[in-house]
Amino acid sequence: MLTVIVDYNSGNLHSAQKAFERMANEADAGQVVVTSDPKTVLKADHVVLPGDGAYPACRTALFDHKGIFEAIEEVVIRKQRPFMGICIGMQMLATRGLEYEETPGFDWIAGTVEKITPIDPGLRVPHMGWNALNIENQHPLFDGVEQGKHCYFVHSYHFVVDNPEQRLASTDHGGPITAVVGRDNIVGVQFHPEKSQDIGLQMISNFLNWKP
Repeated sequence: MLTVIVDYNSGNLHSAQKAFERMANEADAGQVVVTSDPKTVLKADHVVLPGDGAYPACRTALFDHKGIFEAIEEVVIRKQRPFMGICIGMQMLATRGLEYEETPGFDWIAGTVEKITPIDPGLRVPHMGWNALNIENQHPLFDGVEQGKHCYFVHSYHFVVDNPEQRLASTDHGGPITAVVGRDNIVGVQFHPEKSQDIGLQMISNFLNWKP
């Protein structure tokens, strides 16, 4: 089995690569490769799309890598292989993002990426640090994951989904913040599982073993 972490110059992938490699070894889940080569992406059994920074910049960088999105789309949409988006990689699943300017997303999960506006003006944005995970809709990603466990977040915008059933988990930062989205063979996590200690590693392992 081949798990591909897509590299499109969206940030340092070292910690993500190490976490996925560790769990693939423990679960005997095959090889993990970081690549920007569309031909390698087309061979993937699982696809991981990370992303750090601003939504428009990440989308531009992804589409500037010729053939990468088309390869992801072929594997995920047509071949129905498991996909995980992380942070901005999750946000790009939306219909559109509103960071700095309106930017189209993949529209794989209907919704809009909007600025976090806490009810309490004393709460800072960006939302940064450890927050409890509120599981709202059961999913294989949460196997062995207890309600209320903490994950590591760092973001100023969040994914407001159109269909509540596709918001799998949330957290709270002066109001509900989408933490996990999903449908069919697609999941996205707003937090960084590779930085979320045991709980994040458990979800990475669950993803690697997931057969939708």
